[in-house]
Amino acid sequence: MAGSTSTGKPPLPGLTSPATAAMPGLTSAARSPLAGLTSPATAGLTSTARLPLAGLTSLAKSAMAGLTSTTAAPAATLTSAPAPTLTSAPAPTLTSAPAATTAVAVPPKLQLIRSDRGAHLFSSSDDKAVMKQIIATHSPDGREIDTRSLLRLVEDILQRATPTVVVTPQTHLELLDDGVHHIDVVGMLEAIAYTIHRISCEITCKCSGGGDAHATTMVLFNSLSSYTWDAKVVISMAAFAVSYGEFWLTAQLHTVNPLAKSVALLKQLPDILENTDALRPRFDALNNLIKAMLDVTKCIIQFKDLPSDYISPEIPDMAMALTHIPTAVYWIIRSVVACASQMISLIGLGHEYITATTEAWELSSLAHKLRNIHEHFMKQLELLYRYIGEKKHVEAFQNLVRLFETVHIDNMKILKALISSKDELPLFDGATKKRVSVEVLRRKIVILFISDLDISAEELFVLIQIYSDTQQGKNERSYEVVWLPVTDRHFPWDSSKEETFNRMASTMPWYSLHHPSLLEPAVLRYLREIWHFDKRPLMVVLDPQGKVVCPNALHMMWIWGSLAFPFTSNREEALWKNETWRLEFLVDEIDPVLLGWIQEGRHVCLYGGEDIAWIRQFTTAMRKVSQEARVPLEMVYVGKSGSKDRVKRAIAAIEKEKLSGYWQDPVMVWFFWVRLESMWHSKMQQGQTVEQDEIMREVVTMLMFDGGDEGWAVLSRGSLEMVKAQGRKMMDCLAQFDSWKGNVETEGLVPAIKNALIPFKTAEHCNRLILPGDIGQIKEQVVCAECGRPMDKFVLYRCCND
Repeated sequence: MAGSTSTGKPPLPGLTSPATAAMPGLTSAARSPLAGLTSPATAGLTSTARLPLAGLTSLAKSAMAGLTSTTAAPAATLTSAPAPTLTSAPAPTLTSAPAATTAVAVPPKLQLIRSDRGAHLFSSSDDKAVMKQIIATHSPDGREIDTRSLLRLVEDILQRATPTVVVTPQTHLELLDDGVHHIDVVGMLEAIAYTIHRISCEITCKCSGGGDAHATTMVLFNSLSSYTWDAKVVISMAAFAVSYGEFWLTAQLHTVNPLAKSVALLKQLPDILENTDALRPRFDALNNLIKAMLDVTKCIIQFKDLPSDYISPEIPDMAMALTHIPTAVYWIIRSVVACASQMISLIGLGHEYITATTEAWELSSLAHKLRNIHEHFMKQLELLYRYIGEKKHVEAFQNLVRLFETVHIDNMKILKALISSKDELPLFDGATKKRVSVEVLRRKIVILFISDLDISAEELFVLIQIYSDTQQGKNERSYEVVWLPVTDRHFPWDSSKEETFNRMASTMPWYSLHHPSLLEPAVLRYLREIWHFDKRPLMVVLDPQGKVVCPNALHMMWIWGSLAFPFTSNREEALWKNETWRLEFLVDEIDPVLLGWIQEGRHVCLYGGEDIAWIRQFTTAMRKVSQEARVPLEMVYVGKSGSKDRVKRAIAAIEKEKLSGYWQDPVMVWFFWVRLESMWHSKMQQGQTVEQDEIMREVVTMLMFDGGDEGWAVLSRGSLEMVKAQGRKMMDCLAQFDSWKGNVETEGLVPAIKNALIPFKTAEHCNRLILPGDIGQIKEQVVCAECGRPMDKFVLYRCCND
């Protein structure tokens, strides 16, 4: 500004030197207070002449300076007092990258409006003093304002007044947002309307007079001393929104409303409206700053609205936020002053000054600072919301624990805590295909079917069959099943999972949760920690009062089907008392033909494994023994658990070479091994051990056979006689047939083989027991079913699509 006179007013804190360095034609003496240069005009000034800006603590200082060094303004911090009048000769034109902007002469009126642009940045040593001034003005009297509703109204005004492009609105066609004009908001505004009007007048008056922005900001702090920090901010924003909204309402209506046209002429708005493209940088900067102000204000309100039951001021993250809030409030109110000054500067602004871009720099600097504060606040809010979520999670989990420990009149409290906290119609009825309330389960036996989305088709098929058998011929269902789908929240829910879930729910004849997201984190924790859900499905049975009467009825369903109704632990115990280890129990109704052979007293041999070479050797040797002993024998291949493809290949070879009988349906093979595993789980659930229980000992032996690499065989005559052995031992025994075939006529085939196997039971053996799921129920020791010694424990993780 060659030849101009500096007013010596302090600039906005946080401004960067590029705002002025990009203006060639200014003398170095005039530019130096903004660019960070040392000049005779400022050298030698004492610190007492500076306007200090302090923080409550070092944390507040960091927030005032931009929170971190990486976001600080690029210019050096200046410390200067109001400068004396400077008169200097025109300086040579300067060029700064990437391009220079030609400066224009600044008239006294515009220079007065921009007077606070030349203020210094507050140095870190002065932060504490100014923050003490701000804190000294804070004396809330306990009055409460619904700042969230008021801010919603303010935001509505600021969004509708956005000056990006001035257009002629169709006001009569625009629908009003009734939410911001709610009766509660209107009632609150009656109490604070005068305060908003007074603050608006103060802002307009101070900014029109070209006063120092910091001094104006402090005046507003003193006027709002009796309000809370969030109320100070929102009232200031409301006061600005009143004048800002009136300004742009006039601009928008001046072409269609005679009154607006006359007011616009008095304010000389047509020049602005005709040159919106030239003013776009300033408008964009104004919009960005207003958005940053709103964002930080929302954060301040969020901090206030945090539930005191879970958050206290002593929590470190909350304490840090409370320390930064006064600083944030200062910069928002300071930005209100800057925005008001920019708005006033547009009144009567001639065309020759419209292209000036310096105003956009100061707004951008404030927006940059507020964005840094907003980013910092968002991180703190995220930590605090996570802390609240964890406390709510623990509280909800403990509430569930207490509910299940309490006696209830019916099951509603339990079921609502488990499945209906978010939705009035949380269940999908598989029979009617409609959503229903949890009330349909009141005082009924309820089985909670808990699983992930990876239920096998075989598993679902058998469950549906059992469910249909128990409900067949009854007017009213004797019990209800509710599917609770558990999903891994660490992985995003996508369309593929949605499709799988909907497909599964549509095939189930019982109730299912409308969506997996309805399961609260505390419920998921309860399912895993208390009911030990870990991928393998569970069927937890609740009686009509919501009491758990069986922790997992799935095993007794696999073993006894509909006979297990009402699926209580007492029923499970009673069923075991009536069972003995025999081939009928092992096969059950999986193969009616095989079951008929057993009942007829025929000799039946079940064998398994996946080694085709062993299968050929065994079936050949067993057929030879049967023929030489003149004992008719039925052989059936039952495969191996978890080896679908290899079992299919074995069956193909058996069929082609006509080695023996086999089960054509893969579901039969799968169900045979699932029932065996279920017997082990059920016995464990009943607290039985290999040493105490004969059936458990036999079951573990069969599972050990399946866990080995060799084949195995079980030979039985009716229900009276049974013998079993691993493949190698059975083959060695059959190879010695000539030495014991004489015993077949006197003892029978099964006893003869049993006695012949005794010499082959050596001390050297290696048995493996693979038990899927329910690891938490496995005791510290599992003994070998063959020798009775404790088995070594290993952990096996397997993902097998075979």
